[in-house]
Amino acid sequence: MKNDILKDSSPFPSDFLFGTASSAYQYEGAFLTDGKGLDNWDVFSHENPGQILDANNGDVAVDQYHRFMEDIQSMAYLGVKSYRFSISWSRVLPKGRFGGINYLGIKYYNSLIDALIANGIKPFVTLNHYDYPQEFENRFKSWLSPEMQKEFAYLADTCFKHFGDRVKHWITLNEPNQQMILSYLEGIFPPSRCSMPYGNCSQGNSETEPFIAAHNMILAHAKAVQLYRTKYQKQKGSIGIVVQTKWFEPISDSIADKAAAERAQSFYANWILDPIIYGKYPEEMMNILGSALPQFSSNEIKNLKNSRSDFIGINHYTSYFVQDCLISACNGGDGASRAEGFVLKLDRKGNVTIGELTDIEWLHVHPEGFRKMLNYLNYRYPNIPMFITENGFGDMEKSETTVKELLHDTKRIRYMSGYLKALQAAMRDGANVKGYFAWSLLDNFEWLYGYKARFGLFHVDFTTLKRTPKQSASWFKNFIEQNANTEYRRSS
Repeated sequence: MKNDILKDSSPFPSDFLFGTASSAYQYEGAFLTDGKGLDNWDVFSHENPGQILDANNGDVAVDQYHRFMEDIQSMAYLGVKSYRFSISWSRVLPKGRFGGINYLGIKYYNSLIDALIANGIKPFVTLNHYDYPQEFENRFKSWLSPEMQKEFAYLADTCFKHFGDRVKHWITLNEPNQQMILSYLEGIFPPSRCSMPYGNCSQGNSETEPFIAAHNMILAHAKAVQLYRTKYQKQKGSIGIVVQTKWFEPISDSIADKAAAERAQSFYANWILDPIIYGKYPEEMMNILGSALPQFSSNEIKNLKNSRSDFIGINHYTSYFVQDCLISACNGGDGASRAEGFVLKLDRKGNVTIGELTDIEWLHVHPEGFRKMLNYLNYRYPNIPMFITENGFGDMEKSETTVKELLHDTKRIRYMSGYLKALQAAMRDGANVKGYFAWSLLDNFEWLYGYKARFGLFHVDFTTLKRTPKQSASWFKNFIEQNANTEYRRSS
């Protein structure tokens, strides 16, 4: 057996990618600028301002469309090797296949990619991060239709063709599992489809639609990977997918609660990863959902197996206790339903919390859960490299919060320090992790939180858009300096 000898006890190899992450709608702004079309979040945020905490939208966001050179200098200050960003579908293809390519949008991404590379920063590009042309919703109900698979393949082809000579890391989709829950089960994200008791929407079916939409996303991913393999592999890049993960800790040592923890994973990360890696849904999902879970045809199974991801992207922030609701009925609560696997998710066991609770109700600080999650994925999907594509800490801005307090972000430093130590421990355990991307470079538009939740290493004044490094930026810079060039040797 071979053992790793690690200089300074750090497991990070010299080619490990430290980076920061972002997404188009949350960062770019430039609403309808230079030929960009309406996307689903444009429409949702304008028509439903009451759904967003500060009644705001991403029309301006942090205006990275016009300020990317300044932001690249901030990345250079940190010493990161990579930047994860997403393509605005409606900026490149305002009407998808129904209209032409917007070459001003292509020009923007070419400029961004070239500037990153000129500064020694590798572009890590997500094809789709929640936003898509509103045209698709109007024409065929977007992800509920197989038509979306064709649209996504067209987007992928367009991006591979125009950017693939320089982009060597591609992500097809960001968090299909989380998107389906928010958009089609709870209905709090566009297109706001759900049914009682999951949520109060004017249309939708929470028992079936999340699984139909996810099915189309899984097959869209496979089409994009297959396209890359057959037409663009000469570009010598890699392609994968990103899922949201949470660690689910059984609330007791009972067989039922341990089975519930496994079911919780099957109805969350494994829901997406099992099909794209093994060509089938998890047994737990098939057993509980039955005919509500779409089936893959024999040809689709073949295509899935032939388009296996080069890597898995992991977005991870939090952990929960879980309790079985299949054998012993629960009186409602987060996850206790059939569509969620009959698993109750809790932030505490009696008076003991899963970790430090925060102002953001779903964010519980539990680094050990991160280590357990990575070891779990490494066991379930062996030999597939992983990237931590998002991890970070959010502050909720209150009326009395001062800028000085936001800049003095010691809680973020403690969070990142704990989670990076857990990552190091998981890598020593054998987890094949190739990179870590902090969420996020800048404070930005955080979906339903608007601009009230701040996850940035850099503070943004949303009136002037001035960027100011927080203490965590300096801390992360020092961490990278100490770990980025660690020697990594093997001996027998």
